Amino acid sequence: QLQLVESGGGLVQPGGSLTLSCTASELTVSDYAIGWFRQAPGKGREGVSCINSGGGATNYVDSVKGRFTISRDKAKNTVYLQMNSMKPEDTALYYCAAERTPWLCLISMARTGDFGSWGQGTQVTVSS
Repeated sequence: QLQLVESGGGLVQPGGSLTLSCTASELTVSDYAIGWFRQAPGKGREGVSCINSGGGATNYVDSVKGRFTISRDKAKNTVYLQMNSMKPEDTALYYCAAERTPWLCLISMARTGDFGSWGQGTQVTVSS
């Protein structure tokens, strides 16, 4: 069974930075498209960023472009989400997800329904 574990969440002040990690077991992250999603209280789950398998093309939702960076470390079998210049509206429960579809995230940001395996989430709160 695929297992994804998110970590790195916490409380940060506006303008600050956090790095989230998504560590996988029973899968090799470079063989899967990996996505980061978030869900704020009372809102639906939205895609934040994703990285394609193989060549590692990346995509971002407009609201985080220029502030967030997705990357992967094959040796650690981990995908990261570096979040800079954070805003209160970034406050949410952040999830990572995996799907073994070659074209996923290659051209555009993937959708929630495109992913079949999910982690349990890590809370990010941006507040002064």
